[in-house]
Amino acid sequence: MSYYSVLAVTPTTEDWIPDYIGPANELVAKHGGKYLARTSTHEQIEGETNEAALRIIIEWPSKNAALAFMNDPGYVPHLQARTAGSNSFHYLIDAKDDLA
Repeated sequence: MSYYSVLAVTPTTEDWIPDYIGPANELVAKHGGKYLARTSTHEQIEGETNEAALRIIIEWPSKNAALAFMNDPGYVPHLQARTAGSNSFHYLIDAKDDLA
């Protein structure tokens, strides 16, 4: 069953970004993930304001793959740098319809 990572990220400093992009790209691919969107071009059309500079969507082949990425020893220092240098919200969503 596929899972999706949906992130809202607003950098508070850009110092971490150049060292983050390459390793994150490689580790997402290593764990079977695929970026579906990684953009600053987004518009909120409903609900209470939830601003973010970037919106990111990653498709994973499974929940285990997503969690393996997050816990990969090669990613941990980059995750720490991202969370220290940004306001980040990360949701892991099961690709199913509970209301069907």
